[in-house]
Amino acid sequence: MTKQLTLHTHATAAGAVIELAGELDHNTAPDVRAALPDLELRVGQQLVLDLAGLTFCDSSGITVLIAARNHALAAGGTIALAAVPDRVSRIFRIVGLEHVFPTHPTAQDAEAAWPPTTG
Repeated sequence: MTKQLTLHTHATAAGAVIELAGELDHNTAPDVRAALPDLELRVGQQLVLDLAGLTFCDSSGITVLIAARNHALAAGGTIALAAVPDRVSRIFRIVGLEHVFPTHPTAQDAEAAWPPTTG
């Protein structure tokens, strides 16, 4: 039985932050995917996925993280992951995604590392 996934979004100067808590799996991944088009993400901003509260992530969850990356890139932005649980980091290393997603210890660290565009 799948536990509930909670999804909270908020905006920072760097861009949108999605906080996920619970299980990201085939039952809950569509909720995350459905939230992506509603995010305000301007060119040069970054989308941060804060995974601090994530308790489980299956292949459907990994797929929706890739969809979030594609969404950010299509908007002319970037993506960063924050507080990635060890079990998810391990999966990323196994499938080679550690080179695709920049990671930070916290969402605040991701925002601090964000280089705003000048112009």
